[in-house]
Amino acid sequence: MKEVKKLWEEVRELSLGNNSEVERLNSAPTPLQFLRDHVSQNKPFIIKKPNLHWPAFSLWPQPSYLSNKLSSSLVSVHLTPNGRADSIVNHLGSLCFASAHVERMPFDEAIKLVSNSNLQDSKLVAYLQQQNDCFRSEYSVLGSECDEHIPWATEALGCYPEAVNLWIGNHLSETSFHKDHYENLYVVVSGKKHFLLLPPTDVHRMYIRQYPAANYSYSPDVGEFTVELERPMRFVPWCSVNPYPSPETRESEMAKFPSFFDGPKPFECTVNAGEILYLPSMWFHHVRQSPDDNGFTIAVNYWYDMQFDIKYAYFNFLQSIHYKSPHGPTLLEIECGDSGSVASAPNEGEADKVTEDE
Repeated sequence: MKEVKKLWEEVRELSLGNNSEVERLNSAPTPLQFLRDHVSQNKPFIIKKPNLHWPAFSLWPQPSYLSNKLSSSLVSVHLTPNGRADSIVNHLGSLCFASAHVERMPFDEAIKLVSNSNLQDSKLVAYLQQQNDCFRSEYSVLGSECDEHIPWATEALGCYPEAVNLWIGNHLSETSFHKDHYENLYVVVSGKKHFLLLPPTDVHRMYIRQYPAANYSYSPDVGEFTVELERPMRFVPWCSVNPYPSPETRESEMAKFPSFFDGPKPFECTVNAGEILYLPSMWFHHVRQSPDDNGFTIAVNYWYDMQFDIKYAYFNFLQSIHYKSPHGPTLLEIECGDSGSVASAPNEGEADKVTEDE
């Protein structure tokens, strides 16, 4: 449909720009500037010098400090065989949406698992990425070492964040393309976060399909993972595109998802330690990371409720359009070709779980 492809181009020409780079501000905006120039326009930006005076920036990159501070804390650690939790995997010849195996353990043990994931022969990747306000629950003892909210964002949006989350991982941790119904302020404390971003108007390029929900299960006795489908069966709508296919699969991936690979380039940005990314609600994002000298990437993000206004209505209408790429499968098609197949599923809908922005 030519009109849909034209929309991708016009959004960039009229609002976002065509250079695939995220705007970088030298300092934090005023509440009015934030609301007028970015929230209302659904437009991301990075603040290079946000004027944050957090003890966290000097204290948290030291593993011994966190271990001592959190010595009596039980935390949730997410375990996968490859660092890709909440992603599409091939299970017995069919594709499913697999969530991480989650264990509650003392922080000392959890941080050692994250560190050991860097070992060359490791078959387990650990990531401290529990959501649903984990910073104010599991890590509350650290509360005085960073801000409880972002003042200019709180004033602009008229509310405090619904959730504040802490993320501690390494270079193997990766988050697949997804979107969240939150205005997201993402602060990197140590290491770097690498984002690929696409606006909500590019929804048809994501090839959202319904996948059976599954979970990784880890057996420490044998050191192996299994994938178990949920019973009763539940389906999760998820983005099918891997933007970084291996050299062996790149040609077939490009053939299956031409609207993604042949369309406008995703916006790319690296968020360095001490910087803030504003990730607008409903934007699709894929996240990778680079660790600091101690092998960790640490970040805090603030999720503010989005306004379910006309923007949300526009997105739902656009998503309902049955768009077919001239050279590839349709949005609602559920046959996945060489990478497996997906069982029959109901119509497209919103995911009933939230994952990183990591």
